[in-house]
Amino acid sequence: MAWNKNSWYGQSILAWIAAKIGWPIGNVYFVANSSNTDEANYQHMQDIFTPDNDGKARFYTSLATAYAATESNNNDVIILDGNSTHTLTAELNVSKNRVHFVGMDYLLGIHRKQGQSAKINIGVTTATGDVSAILNTWVRNSFRGLKISNSNTLTQALYAFADGWEFTYMEDCEVVYLAKLSTATVADLACNADTWMYVNCSFWSTANEITANWTRPNVLLSWSSVAAWKKARDVRFEKCDFLYKAGDVDNTFVYGVNATDVERLMVFDGCLFYNNLLAAQTMTLWMILGATQTEGSIIVKDSAAYNTTDFATAVWIFQACNAANAANWIEATQSA
Repeated sequence: MAWNKNSWYGQSILAWIAAKIGWPIGNVYFVANSSNTDEANYQHMQDIFTPDNDGKARFYTSLATAYAATESNNNDVIILDGNSTHTLTAELNVSKNRVHFVGMDYLLGIHRKQGQSAKINIGVTTATGDVSAILNTWVRNSFRGLKISNSNTLTQALYAFADGWEFTYMEDCEVVYLAKLSTATVADLACNADTWMYVNCSFWSTANEITANWTRPNVLLSWSSVAAWKKARDVRFEKCDFLYKAGDVDNTFVYGVNATDVERLMVFDGCLFYNNLLAAQTMTLWMILGATQTEGSIIVKDSAAYNTTDFATAVWIFQACNAANAANWIEATQSA
């Protein structure tokens, strides 16, 4: 049977991918782990994603080289196979516009919050610039159906995903910092995002206990932590899970340092903030900001928090909740 892109099989695969991703799109690149050469799927995708007429490759064995092949503003798509982890040897700096990263689960119509088959991880490195696994520093990039993790124990490494630019979209992704469980300054997500949208994502997990004293948040909001003068502006989390197993009462899901970390609006809509009932400690506050916000509001709508004592300090909060969760929520509060 012929597996090339001109065969009925190849044509059907390409048509299926186009239908799942949507048109118009630019070039499509497929990434498979080089350790999977024994898999039939590896060979089939290599036969379908052949070089262009100008010799430009479409099949890659590393995410970094596939990203290097993309063109800014071309709506290029990188598809990541879901067999083995795609390992980064350095921080992936996404500094082009309109590049889209898609995992195999998403193509299969599987909408997971955890355990995605297409996994991106950075291990231990020596370059002091490797602050995160993925650093997003440009406009209208998207990430779908991926597990993004950081296992780096380097002192300078702090985040799994760091965003400091505009209009990014993330859906069905798990974002976790797997190492440095005792380091308070580490976060799964560093958010200096402008008009970002996170849909059906999860941050950290309920499995491994965080032993850090103080915050070690799922989401860090501190302005300029990712890019100079960037901050969280008009950011929306929809149906996301913030997961934890707290080892200190001062651990928290969301943490900001300054009075201007949030500008205009931040919304948590239909979200779950869950500290494992087997955790060593009950969180005192599940959101902590170091100062009353002077430039924006945080809206918490139709959401729930578990195994935490109270909501937040030093922040304008307007909440909508159901009666079952009333013990952990206040309808509207300004506290300092």
